[in-house]
Amino acid sequence: MSDQITVILDEWGRGDRTALDRLLPLVYPELRTIAAACLRRESPGHTLQATGLVHELFLKLLKRRDANFEGRAHFYALAAKLMRLALIDHARSAAAMRHGGGLARVPLHEEMPWMDAAGPGVIDLDRALVELEALDAEQARMIEMRFLMGCTVEETAEILGVSRSSVDRKVRMARAWLFARLGFRDAVGG
Repeated sequence: MSDQITVILDEWGRGDRTALDRLLPLVYPELRTIAAACLRRESPGHTLQATGLVHELFLKLLKRRDANFEGRAHFYALAAKLMRLALIDHARSAAAMRHGGGLARVPLHEEMPWMDAAGPGVIDLDRALVELEALDAEQARMIEMRFLMGCTVEETAEILGVSRSSVDRKVRMARAWLFARLGFRDAVGG
């Protein structure tokens, strides 16, 4: 099926607008699983649901003029980024409405307990990931897949076509860089 996805992505990149209709049933279950994993790290009572997040992703994909993908891994990396942006937009809207209303802190991921998934720091995380992407796109993609999409080390390695040890090493370096970049020098868990 991954070959079929790659072929359809290539057709879409060459301008076949019907390709997205054929792609949707193939990737929807995986994208919904990824969206659900992203949302599990959000505050309880989050108004955005996995289905809605995937639908927002496809609306963003439909608007893209540039549909050139290097393959399945590139597509899923872009999907992770677009989901992250949708969650950031949602966090901005919610923050504007509640102005910190005393909600419980929810860690982004058990391996990043210093990052509140629903707090204003998510916007800073997004900016830092853009910077990291400019420095090392693969590390940024790994962080997105592991901590935003909820992929395991094995899944990340498989999708990106690298070894598990490479994912472990590069994620550790990227986490340390993000920890320092976001100013958590005195926090626990870095």
